[in-house]
Amino acid sequence: MHFILDPEYPGAPQASTEGKPKHRRLRGGVVMAAPPASPDRTRLLQICLLLGVLGEIRAEQIRYSVFEEQEEGSVVGNIAKDLGLAPRELVERGVRIVSRGRTQLFALNPRSGSLVTAGRIDREELCDRSPNCVTILEILLEDTVKILRVEVEIIDVNDNPPSFGTEQREIKVAENENPGTRFPLPEAFDPDVGVNCLQGYQLNSNGYFSLDVQSGADGIKYPELVLERALDREEEAVHHLVLTAFDGGDPVRSGTARILIILVDTNDNAPLFTQPKYHVSVRENVPVGTRLLTVKATDPDEGANGDVTYSFRKVRDKISQLFQLNSLSGDITILGDLDYEDSGFYDIDVEAHDGPGLRARSKVLVTVLDENDNAPEVTVTSLTSSVQETSSPGTVIALFNVHDSDSGGNGLVTCSIPDNLPFTLEKTYENYYRLLTHRTLDREEVSEYNITVTATDQGIPPLSTETHISLQVMDINDNPPTFPHASYSAYIPENNPRGASILSMTAQDPDSGDNALITYSLAEDTFQDAPLSSYVSINSNTGILYALRSFDYEQLRDLQLLVTASDSGDPPLSSNVSVSLFVLDQNDNVPEILYPTFPTDGSTGVELAPRSSDSGYLVTKVVAVDRDSGQNARLSYRLLKASEPGLFAVGLHTGEVRTARALLDRDALKQSLVVVVQDHGQPPLSATVTLTVAVANSIPDVLADLGSLKPSADPDDSGLTLYLVVAVASVSCVFLAFVTVLLALKLRRWHKSRLLHAEGSRLAGVPASHFVGVDGVRAFLQTYSHEVSLTADSRKSHLIFPQPNYADTLISQESCEKSEPLLITQDLLETKGDLNLQVSQSSRLPGDQGGGGGRRLGTQRLAVLPRAAG
Repeated sequence: MHFILDPEYPGAPQASTEGKPKHRRLRGGVVMAAPPASPDRTRLLQICLLLGVLGEIRAEQIRYSVFEEQEEGSVVGNIAKDLGLAPRELVERGVRIVSRGRTQLFALNPRSGSLVTAGRIDREELCDRSPNCVTILEILLEDTVKILRVEVEIIDVNDNPPSFGTEQREIKVAENENPGTRFPLPEAFDPDVGVNCLQGYQLNSNGYFSLDVQSGADGIKYPELVLERALDREEEAVHHLVLTAFDGGDPVRSGTARILIILVDTNDNAPLFTQPKYHVSVRENVPVGTRLLTVKATDPDEGANGDVTYSFRKVRDKISQLFQLNSLSGDITILGDLDYEDSGFYDIDVEAHDGPGLRARSKVLVTVLDENDNAPEVTVTSLTSSVQETSSPGTVIALFNVHDSDSGGNGLVTCSIPDNLPFTLEKTYENYYRLLTHRTLDREEVSEYNITVTATDQGIPPLSTETHISLQVMDINDNPPTFPHASYSAYIPENNPRGASILSMTAQDPDSGDNALITYSLAEDTFQDAPLSSYVSINSNTGILYALRSFDYEQLRDLQLLVTASDSGDPPLSSNVSVSLFVLDQNDNVPEILYPTFPTDGSTGVELAPRSSDSGYLVTKVVAVDRDSGQNARLSYRLLKASEPGLFAVGLHTGEVRTARALLDRDALKQSLVVVVQDHGQPPLSATVTLTVAVANSIPDVLADLGSLKPSADPDDSGLTLYLVVAVASVSCVFLAFVTVLLALKLRRWHKSRLLHAEGSRLAGVPASHFVGVDGVRAFLQTYSHEVSLTADSRKSHLIFPQPNYADTLISQESCEKSEPLLITQDLLETKGDLNLQVSQSSRLPGDQGGGGGRRLGTQRLAVLPRAAG
């Protein structure tokens, strides 16, 4: 219910000095805005006050009234006061107007807490000619998610004068018309309502016509021109009249139309429509140009008096934009797009007039049928873009409104979301829905939801609108880091460089952000009285394990670690994994010979072998160990060098030194053996030991044999030296004879090859290695080279046969190889003086290929090196 207070009425609020209306609250929550002062409204205001006093007014919603055409920012009502809030609380509590996408007429002033106009409001454009123009606002209290309904009545002011469809109307009147004949005049149209609408007509004074206003059943006033006395065309052929239409506003507004009365010959019959009213129904969205219906009027007159034309009466802009009337055929066609949502019914006045101007009236009532041509509209009024994964079920995600401009079933809307989502829809107020969580969310399962809200109407076919809501699930630290393996084993070879990478470990955390940022650390512990952190370290970011020292397998074989992976959440979560570090052995230790050992007094140990020893007699045993392990510590023994080859043998795996044959009287008293001990590492390492074996039955025999050896006073008397010189010369002669034979054979073969030159192609496939040439002789001669060195004063004479080189030879290595150099040791008495005897013989082949002065065939060297006395 609305009340309008006149400022001049006793007790009414007075207008402010700025010219803006004041408001006054009555019982029932109704607020009235007073218009500018007007003495003509006293009676109307008194009636309104009387009605307000008679009944107790109660309103469940807030209602305001405001006059149209007020300036932007005009106060409609104090919404903050009516809500019981201070103006500053409007912003704090998120109070705002919810719009459905149409033009916003009102706004909230956050300073004063008032509801103000957002611009000039035209009541006629908003509500057309509806007697009550009420617009509904929905105000959202966002903190409580509550909707408040506010109704604002737009009160009409007299801002539109009455207007005629045309400025001039010609009326043809037969000159024989009888007094009292009525002629319809054009009606004026005033879009205002109430007292501001059209109230009456006035006709300028004249001597022939008067004005009579008729009121139809629909309340519309129809002006008619009444002939007061007989006309005489010869006296006056045209009468000029002025028709004035006025309203009841303050001030009064009016409009005029010129009426030209043209007298014609007698026309005594007016057109007559076939129906007083035409009813037609048409569906909205019919194509432009569609024929709606045809109106028909007949006139029994003949000639021009019987020619009927059609036209609209009370032509309004909206009617003229939507419909078109053919003035000759009476066809009414669609000129614009019909929209049920704009208007579902049209009342069209048509008239038919004949040539002289007699007219008939009729109505065309057009009913627009609704089509399901509007999809539902979804307006999200409140939205949360993110929610924590631990939020309880029932958490509000969004509040939205659905609206369909269609009617009936076409305007009934239902909302739905996919069933596989953990959300639900709840209808709250009218067409408002809330989107709620249905269960607890887990970011590790789904980190983001794209929720599709589908609003579907019940039209045929149904139309729907999809609205997509994106929701981020915020992570919390609810998952500790996990390693892919329960434990790790790593292997590192000993003697590794410091800082070497041992193992890379990676833990996974399904959380995100800092909750998934993992750091690695080692558990504090000690090993061999040293902290573990002095042995290894771990990169806190990558989880790579590094060695801080070079490991020695002989000192450290394995190391047990505990690695901790912690995330950066609050509070942080962690998990542990055990790591077993194994050091792999490397062949870094040479064999160590435990026996025989050298005496500490500088003397040489001697092993005794009786001359009566048979083959296989155990003389001694070489004992050695290797600090490595596995194959690196597996040892083998072999005889590297012996003064008399073939006399002794060494066990490959036992190191036992045994006689290889029975000892003979000619065997030297003192035998020197070099035994090498080698492991099986890669590469192998070895150690050697020199053994001295005395061939005698007892120690006194050894001393006696040593004493029987007398040094020669004259070096020329040494029989051994002479024998050696003769032996070397004999061997040289034999070699020269052998070379001569080989050369003869070579020349013979060369001669035969010349004779068989024609058949050389047959021998092309024979390998060159089947022939013995000069290169073969050279190779053979290279295999023979010996050196004799005699030292008279040291009582030691050495005859050495070096191991030959078998490359490019005709004979096999097995037939020529000597397993060990021959070492003949003889103890001699010390002599004085210097003596040097050297016998050398060399032979060369001239013309050696690739050499400048020939190639050596053989060398025999005999040297006696005296040692100074004492």
